[in-house]
Amino acid sequence: MNKAPKLQEAYEACESLTAIYESRLSKGQGKRKLRGWMERVTNRKLSCFDSFLGTLNTHFEEVTNYFIGRHTSGFVEGLNNKIKVIKRRCYGITNLGHLYQKVFLDLNGYDRFGVDTL
Repeated sequence: MNKAPKLQEAYEACESLTAIYESRLSKGQGKRKLRGWMERVTNRKLSCFDSFLGTLNTHFEEVTNYFIGRHTSGFVEGLNNKIKVIKRRCYGITNLGHLYQKVFLDLNGYDRFGVDTL
């Protein structure tokens, strides 16, 4: 019994998008698959993807470059986010050296001392 059909459709759309990115496709094949996925999502009137579809349309060429070398900027994005969090936690530190020490410790230094950061 399906009590949330739109939610089920959105979940299936997410899974099919993931399947596209996990497939070994050329850039041209990836473009065709993504365009098909975008059309299906638009036709189903799944408004939860509206913002994503806009971003995908705007940066379609850059996004599909993933299929050339299968590289993402995920690591860099994660590192930038981690540094931003550290900067917020260290607000008020006037010595730049101390900030760099905190960044170093948060990124890899605690392992050297056997300290659990959680």
